[in-house]
Amino acid sequence: MIPSVGNFVDHFVAVALGHIDREYPSKLDHVINDPCDLVSPRDLHPCFFGSFDWHSSVHAHWLLMRAARLEPGIAQSAAVRDVMDRHLAPENIRVEATYLKRPRSETFERTYGWAWLLKLAAELRLLARDESASAWNADAARWSNALSPLTDGFVQRYLKYLPKATYPIRVGTHTSSAFGLAFAWDYAGVAAHTELAALIGAKARTWYAKDVNCPAWEPDGTDFLSPSLMEAEVMRRVLPRGEFIAWLDAFFPKLRDGQPECLFAPAFVSDRTDGQITHLDGLNLSRAWCWRNLAQALSMDDPRRRLAERAFETHLHNALPHVTGDYMGEHWLATFAMLAMTE
Repeated sequence: MIPSVGNFVDHFVAVALGHIDREYPSKLDHVINDPCDLVSPRDLHPCFFGSFDWHSSVHAHWLLMRAARLEPGIAQSAAVRDVMDRHLAPENIRVEATYLKRPRSETFERTYGWAWLLKLAAELRLLARDESASAWNADAARWSNALSPLTDGFVQRYLKYLPKATYPIRVGTHTSSAFGLAFAWDYAGVAAHTELAALIGAKARTWYAKDVNCPAWEPDGTDFLSPSLMEAEVMRRVLPRGEFIAWLDAFFPKLRDGQPECLFAPAFVSDRTDGQITHLDGLNLSRAWCWRNLAQALSMDDPRRRLAERAFETHLHNALPHVTGDYMGEHWLATFAMLAMTE
């Protein structure tokens, strides 16, 4: 039986609130150009200084906004509003936007952090216009407007980077090209950014349209994304349904037979205090998310649909008990659990 996300929202929000203002320990993606750059994480990134690293802080903010949209009456509403007001204050956004203009910062958080920033921007827009979450509409619109200089900055980074990105990065970690495209596509749809959407669609076809007989040599030892399922996920987004099903038939020709077998078995996590090995808990959650979306793309009478649903259930149940326990996973896994259960 699949647990209801409503039973977990308050817990996920509490987890995010527990680390979103925690500055240390901190892992920076920061080029030191001169001694003046030796400053604290909070000074560098007044919006997104907590949660161990910049991108984890960004997706913790996304988690809070997704929770507010799903459950507008969450018990921690006041605390969530306080965090968003403090972190997304216009003066903080200006510092973050200025950071992007520093020398040698072109590759800062490329493209995982870029993707999550646009996912946050998309969620704020959705919350601002969701009538069922009317208590949040005005605040979300204000936060969305405040975030816009940073949002625009990352849109421009995508528009500059994608045309020169000749080859995709086929990994299960932060530089995954497929993940970077998927969330940017979501933002382009919500924001009606046709230039960005057209570029992403064209690049996805260039990179992945001819891929067949995926061997799925995974998991790698530090994966938190499935390279093959993530590729399928971005193609599900950009291709019309009929074209996507034809692509899927060629990409995973033996899916009806439960192949590639490795994609159906949750990854084993030997040490959850190890920040790299515990990535595999995230892999299980992100696989659950991909399998859930793949199942919904298949027709009810397609035998692959039930296989995908079972894989979703298996991976979710395997990973949910480990969302908390050690900070190396706790600072980010609730986000991936929320993603798996709500999208």
